[in-house]
Amino acid sequence: MNKYTICIFTENTIGLLNRITIIFTRRRINIESLTVSETERKGVSRFTIVIRHDSREAVEKLVRQIRKIIEVMAVFGYLDDEIVSNEIALFKIETPLGSKPLDIEYINKHFNAWVVYWQLDYVVIEKTGSEKEIFEFFSYIRPHGILEFVRSGRVAVGKTEKGLVEYLPENEWAYYL
Repeated sequence: MNKYTICIFTENTIGLLNRITIIFTRRRINIESLTVSETERKGVSRFTIVIRHDSREAVEKLVRQIRKIIEVMAVFGYLDDEIVSNEIALFKIETPLGSKPLDIEYINKHFNAWVVYWQLDYVVIEKTGSEKEIFEFFSYIRPHGILEFVRSGRVAVGKTEKGLVEYLPENEWAYYL
């Protein structure tokens, strides 16, 4: 199965997420990751959806169906080698008195992970990177006792020179200050 990242640029309207996800549900395609945020242009949202599927043709058909939604401005489908992507994960690690101490310097240098919050009996460590890098760190930190683990959805941009600018002329959209 191939992993696909689908980036959808839309007007920021109520109920649009539901209409987009229904297209996946009808085709019995599971969404592995979903991230929605505003773009650099006011009023324009970006959906980044990760799926796995055997058939490129089925994914292309899915993309064409999404394009039919009125509020959708542009849709791009990518394979992993066509994008630059990252995720973020937070690990709450127990640090009871008398336990083996965490080697924070090693975690910083080797895994590029950072303590973002600490208390007497636990710390919260932030790790950004690919899914593979996050789970490598997960394997390393697991023996220390993971109290909580949360991972964001993928954020991604295409490796092409242009992106949203191709579809939204400069004079029609305001940027954030």
